[in-house]
Amino acid sequence: MTNVQQDIEERSNLTSLNKFELLLFRLGGDPDGQHSELYGINVFKIREIAAMPHLTSIAESHPHMLGVVNLRGQVIPVIDLPAVVGCTPTKGLNIILITEFARTTQAFAVESVDEIVRLEWSDVLSAEGTAAGSYITSIARLKDNTDGPNTRLVQVLDVETILRDMTPSKGQDVNPETIGPEVPMKPGSIILAADDSHTARALIEQSLQALNAPYIMTKSGKEAWEKVLDLAEQARKEGKTVQDKVALVLSDLEMPEMDGFTLTRNIKQDPRLQGLPVVIHSSLSGSTNESHIKSVGADAYVAKFVATDLAGVIRRVLTK
Repeated sequence: MTNVQQDIEERSNLTSLNKFELLLFRLGGDPDGQHSELYGINVFKIREIAAMPHLTSIAESHPHMLGVVNLRGQVIPVIDLPAVVGCTPTKGLNIILITEFARTTQAFAVESVDEIVRLEWSDVLSAEGTAAGSYITSIARLKDNTDGPNTRLVQVLDVETILRDMTPSKGQDVNPETIGPEVPMKPGSIILAADDSHTARALIEQSLQALNAPYIMTKSGKEAWEKVLDLAEQARKEGKTVQDKVALVLSDLEMPEMDGFTLTRNIKQDPRLQGLPVVIHSSLSGSTNESHIKSVGADAYVAKFVATDLAGVIRRVLTK
C-alpha cells in the first residue's frame, strides 16, 4: 500500500512541473493490417488495465459498443476503440482500459498496451489544423534516449468527444431556461476560457452564451496565458486593472503546451494578475486532483459537463 501511495504522489507531483504520464497503446492498422500507430491517454484517467473478459451483449446498443462486463459488482460498458477510430486489429482485442472521469466509468478495448512514458506538456501539440481526425485532440512527441533526431509521434485521444458520440445526450446539453440568471460582470470584461477539446469548447460556448457572458475561447493553457498577459497590458495602458478586462479564467487541466495546473499557478503568482479568479473545469476528478487544484490556488473546481453546475460555480465565484 505504501508503494502504491508513493507512486500516486510522485505522479501527482508532476503537475507542479508541467509534466504528466501517458499510457501508450495500439489499436491495429489499416484494413490491410499495416501502419499500427501509437495512441495515448493520460494515466490519471486509467483506473485499471485488464485482460479482455467475457462480455454480455446489449440489445440495440451502438455498433461500436461491444457489451458490458461485470467487474467486482460494477457493470461497465466496453467500447470497441479500434472500430471508433477506424483501425483493424491484427492480433485481436486483448486488453481493456477501464477509465474513470467526467462522472462516468467505461472500458475501452484495445489490441495491446506498450508502456507508460513521462512527458512535458510542451512536447504535446494541438492536433487542430493537421490531418488528424476529430477524435485526436493532440500529438505527443516521444524523443528517444539517444542524441539522434528520431522522434515517435503519439495520437492523444479526445475521449470526451468519443463518449459523447457513443452515448449522445437525450436532451439539451445547455437549456437557457434552467441554466439560471446572468452572471454579474463588469461592463467590458470577458470570461477567458481554455480547453483543447472541440466538443468541450462548443459546450462551454453554449453555456456562456446562455448566461449572456462575453468570452474569449482559447485552445491551450499557453494560448490562454499569452492572452491574459496581453489583456493585462492593455488594462495597464488604460489605467485599469486586469479585472476590468477579465472577469474570470475558466480552464481545463489537460491541454497541449501548458496544462491547467501551470496556467493557474502562473496567474496566481503574477502580481500583475492579482485577484484574478480561476475556475478549473475538467473531466479529471478525484481527491488527488482536487487537492492539487487547491494547492495551485484555483478558486473553484467543477466537473465536466453539466451546464447548470458550471453556471452555478461561475456565478458563485464572480459574486464573491
